[in-house]
Amino acid sequence: MERNLVIEFVNFINQHDTEGISKLMSEEHVFTDSQGNIIQGRENMKKAWELYFEWFPDYTIEITDVIQGETCVAAFGFANGTFHNLHNEKNLNHFHLPSSWKIVLENDLVKKWQVFSDTKIPFEIMERNKTL
Repeated sequence: MERNLVIEFVNFINQHDTEGISKLMSEEHVFTDSQGNIIQGRENMKKAWELYFEWFPDYTIEITDVIQGETCVAAFGFANGTFHNLHNEKNLNHFHLPSSWKIVLENDLVKKWQVFSDTKIPFEIMERNKTL
């Protein structure tokens, strides 16, 4: 059951369906990014997803493995996206990064979503395209 909930959550992310993502988050949802920044609360995180999808309109998560533990689920795979969907001949605005996620579920909702990924490349892309 937990694995299916994680896959459903990822599918909503890949569809950029913030309503679907929101319905699977607990009210006290906690998101932690790779730098340790935290966003708390379902509504705050819904807004954060909306902004992220503006920055990376083709953002997707590709899950290759899921491991279920006693208190959490771990997912492994790749995060993909292109900043503002800007493509160029060398595709310098696109990233495809190995990533992992720690997911804590409670009452069939995602209570915590923590990302582990080297975000140096997306931040460099954003810095390069600062004027947008």
